[in-house]
Amino acid sequence: MVAGNWKMNTAQDEAKALAKYIVVNTQDIKNGEVVLSPPFVYLFAVSDAIKGSHIKLSAQNMYFEDKGAYTGEISPIMLKDAGCQYVIIGHSERRKYFNETDENINLKLKKALSTGLKPILCVGETLEEREKDITEFVVGIQIKKALYGIQDISNIVIAYEPVWAIGTGKNATPEEAEEVHFFIREMIRKKYGNTADKLLILYGGSVTVDNIGSLIEMKDIDGALVGGASLKGESFVGIIKKVAEKR
Repeated sequence: MVAGNWKMNTAQDEAKALAKYIVVNTQDIKNGEVVLSPPFVYLFAVSDAIKGSHIKLSAQNMYFEDKGAYTGEISPIMLKDAGCQYVIIGHSERRKYFNETDENINLKLKKALSTGLKPILCVGETLEEREKDITEFVVGIQIKKALYGIQDISNIVIAYEPVWAIGTGKNATPEEAEEVHFFIREMIRKKYGNTADKLLILYGGSVTVDNIGSLIEMKDIDGALVGGASLKGESFVGIIKKVAEKR
């Protein structure tokens, strides 16, 4: 899987044009999935642009109630109505800037699953936590709390995003990323058994067309959650093709 998180970027015409470019230039790729995550206000426009194609639609966030007096929030039912199959949950920017807790993330995961959306759960450590050598402890706690009370994870994707590599131009080496991906898979195996073998674990953090090739060669890296590079059609298509070649 290659997922593009457009964050708070694009205008409507840009979003539609970018989506159409990606559809046209990846239509021959049959293995794996390509997911686009535009801003809420452009979900319908992008849904229309990718209609009938192999591209899937994702939202960048959601609330854990179906409806109600929650000004400014978006429900999973609304996302499904807009054409979403996926939703990103627990992105580090949501945790950092909007004070999202592991408990809220757990509620969102449960609600997404019960509504038929496939969550892309984001986890990762800060630079300070990595320097203290507590990466596995931090990521382990995030996963344990996020998945609390969830028995079936077959529709969940996990994205490992070292916070220190997001939007900084830095990225974990393939070996550093693989070490954490392996840890995540084995942690999942201990609780969910052989489901771990089918679990998609994506890497996110300054992914580019230049570094994705070496990352995707790692055994436990199944794709990428791409930020800045997903806003440029040529670079995002290049990433998709490199992942498809390796997998």
